[in-house]
Amino acid sequence: MITILTAPPFSTLCNAAFALRREVFVWEQKVPEEEEHDAHDFTATHFVAVAEGEVVGTLRLIDMPEHVKIGRVAVRQAFRGRGVARLMMDAAMDHARAQGRDKFYLTAQSDKLGLYEKLGFSAFGPEFFDGGMPHRAMRNYDRASAILID
Repeated sequence: MITILTAPPFSTLCNAAFALRREVFVWEQKVPEEEEHDAHDFTATHFVAVAEGEVVGTLRLIDMPEHVKIGRVAVRQAFRGRGVARLMMDAAMDHARAQGRDKFYLTAQSDKLGLYEKLGFSAFGPEFFDGGMPHRAMRNYDRASAILID
């Protein structure tokens, strides 16, 4: 069973999330360590996926005026392919919607576009490099807000 929880900054859960991010981004994907953390970590809403008593996934939400930015999505290698990222994304987006926010933005590693497309995101703009890897910007503006715009 996988449980999705929010993790306040500086909490034990959040520290475990940061350790997982280091494992996935710095050690596995070779993202420069100085690029892994930023000031948003202090104000973001962090989510963790807990399975078998350990944090196996994490992501963060950054509340911005124009949209909610989803970032730092990481799943421990042994737990990939089990729907952990999807569960976290669904929980995080539901959390934002409960606060009246329905416009979402993220930058995805180019080889992960399919995951986010299944969640209703669409890529836009050119490919760019972040952390040494190709990325694309993606957005998901819920149908309710799209109807109002149309």
